[in-house]
Amino acid sequence: MMVRKQVLILLLFVLFILEGTVVPWLLPGSWQNVISPNLVLIVLLFVSVYHHRHTALVLGIIFGMLHDVVFYGDMIGTYSFVMGVTAYIMGFIFRMPRAQMPVMMTVIILGSLLFDSLLYGIYRVFSLTAVPYNWNLLHHILPDLVVHFVFGLIIYVPLRKQLEKLGKRAKVEKAA
Repeated sequence: MMVRKQVLILLLFVLFILEGTVVPWLLPGSWQNVISPNLVLIVLLFVSVYHHRHTALVLGIIFGMLHDVVFYGDMIGTYSFVMGVTAYIMGFIFRMPRAQMPVMMTVIILGSLLFDSLLYGIYRVFSLTAVPYNWNLLHHILPDLVVHFVFGLIIYVPLRKQLEKLGKRAKVEKAA
């Protein structure tokens, strides 16, 4: 079981690196300021539904802090807080160890919407943004949501299988 957890953390770290290096090259120049996909968040949503919400909360806080330090220097702690809370809430609402694809895609859509809305709300409260929510929804949140949905479809089967194996081994070790 320890090896699978280490592989999960390595996967999250590789996705974190890809977000900052490869993904900007794949996006056209006009989309650079519009779309900022958060691939780590999508994997955390899978972890919160298929494995455990507390694990997703801790990983969300850790990788959110990495996001805060490396990418977004306006306020330290916003991504950490929002990523952890989003993963926890989605795991709390959708507690299904064998969630089907439509349920998981709903989790991704709602989680992405919640994440970006909470982030916008925090930035709005601290006057880091002055744009209205409806403009932000149309120009940033919905394009990110589409990218997150497509990425969730791509990784659904392999990640679900790995997380189900991780869950089964945890139950076997707990029973022993």
